[in-house]
Amino acid sequence: MSHLSPLYLLERFDVGIVQLDAERRVTAMNDLARKILPVDEKQPFDASVVSFHPPRSQPKVEFMLDQAAICPVANPPPMTMIINIPERVLLIKVTRLSNARAATAGYTLVFYDITDLVSGEQPAVDASDQRRRLAKIPTISGQQVVLVDADDALHLHSEGHYTRVITADGNRFCNLSLGDLEARLDPAQFMRVHRCHIVNLSAIKGLARDTGRLMVRLAGNGEPVPVSRTSAPDLLSRLGMSPVVGNGAAKRD
Repeated sequence: MSHLSPLYLLERFDVGIVQLDAERRVTAMNDLARKILPVDEKQPFDASVVSFHPPRSQPKVEFMLDQAAICPVANPPPMTMIINIPERVLLIKVTRLSNARAATAGYTLVFYDITDLVSGEQPAVDASDQRRRLAKIPTISGQQVVLVDADDALHLHSEGHYTRVITADGNRFCNLSLGDLEARLDPAQFMRVHRCHIVNLSAIKGLARDTGRLMVRLAGNGEPVPVSRTSAPDLLSRLGMSPVVGNGAAKRD
């Protein structure tokens, strides 16, 4: 697990900058933003910045801008968020700009492309998809980004548009949705066993049944993770297990 400091980002990465007016419409951007973002497709100028993002990311961007607008601190730190676009993983920061009367005059949105940092040498998901596997899961702690080694993630739990990443050391907040993470994590190691849960198959220590539902016990003695009925046969097959036997648990073939 590693911590990503703002100074490290400034030294290692070029920065993309997008300027917004008070109504959150895009008014200008630098060359890197034009290169990374789908400008030709979206035609974002004079349009809401929210429409510039994939539908699954739009509520996050709205929330980030709302928080920047209402923050009561005199000199608030920039709001930080991680966004997954089809080919890239972006770390975004946004701050509110005010005029002489302290009224909102606009926003500056700054982003760093951290795809290489979180992917390492991982290959693309498939030949037709430019997304690469995540070797590290980017999480947020205050204004700091903490990169969690994918191997250390025991369980990922959906919290709406966001995800809680559980490790042996505790849990961390990730801006990416469970669907975003499922698309980028190695399917040979991670499996979505429920609409709200992904488990690291190597961390499974046991299976049991609770009122007819299959449950997964993971390393670290955390809360058992429920398995959906549609996912149970595939999970048992991948673990080399047979269907439920008399004592309510599964057994290895």
